[in-house]
Amino acid sequence: MQEENIITANENRFTAGNYSEALTAFTVGWTDPDNTAEILDFIAPPVPVGRRFEFKRSDNAQAFYSENDDVRSIGSEFKRVRYDGESVNEKTLNKGLTIRVDHDEVAVDDWQERYVQMLLQRLLRNELRRAITALDAIASPMDDADWSGSSNPDADIRMMLSSAADESGIRPNRIVIGESAWDKRMTCLESQNSAVAFKGAAMAQDELAGKFMLDGCRVISSRYQSSASEKSKVLGNSLYAFFAQNAVSKDEPSNLKRFYTPMDEGSAFRVYCDEHAKYTDITVEHYSSIVAASGLGVRKLKITGEGA
Repeated sequence: MQEENIITANENRFTAGNYSEALTAFTVGWTDPDNTAEILDFIAPPVPVGRRFEFKRSDNAQAFYSENDDVRSIGSEFKRVRYDGESVNEKTLNKGLTIRVDHDEVAVDDWQERYVQMLLQRLLRNELRRAITALDAIASPMDDADWSGSSNPDADIRMMLSSAADESGIRPNRIVIGESAWDKRMTCLESQNSAVAFKGAAMAQDELAGKFMLDGCRVISSRYQSSASEKSKVLGNSLYAFFAQNAVSKDEPSNLKRFYTPMDEGSAFRVYCDEHAKYTDITVEHYSSIVAASGLGVRKLKITGEGA
């Protein structure tokens, strides 16, 4: 099949007559085979909001205040305290893609679902790249680490986590690791003749998270077409440590949040089909914004050395 054309969605296609209830319902039950949605939610937890919304950036110092005058005297009230934060006004952005499918290229009955899936994967990949870019923008870089020879990769990760906790007061509970950095860690440990190193090299992602007292660890191996002849890793030879919670509150303390506006149907996406005699334009749209709620305690560790 020849490559189809993907174009920026045109607003005049978004009419009630072109809305596809069946394909929109398909997006609700669809499971991403590349797991991009799960990794995106891991980095920037989703928070449902209206098109325009307000949230508070937390005052980090207030979270660690401590009193020695919290004892109430007879007939008096308790000491009154308050938590403040900077109020921020934001809005979710309308994002989407349209693909034109020539009817002469249609070969199977479920061709519409197949193209909707392709657009969903592409939109989620775009969001993942935005989340990584946002995370990188707020991360404080550690000194580059050369994971080769007799170096200790896990000691560098522990130092990164400790540095983050000293700044924010909260130890990061999640890390994301680029595929190149993950491979470099294993190669480094596998080259060392010790049982501890061999055991460390064989650790799965969840085991590594447990070792570092984290809620989760994810290795990102996704690629995207960065030029006509080249693919690039979404995240290659770096690690990021950060704090995130999966919650419905827009004011909880995650470093990154992905605010999205649910459609009237309750789905995160909406699908339109603009049918013509010889072709059909399929559009998938959604509303979202990835926002850095706080940059405190976010760390980046770049891995150098051969093969990094």
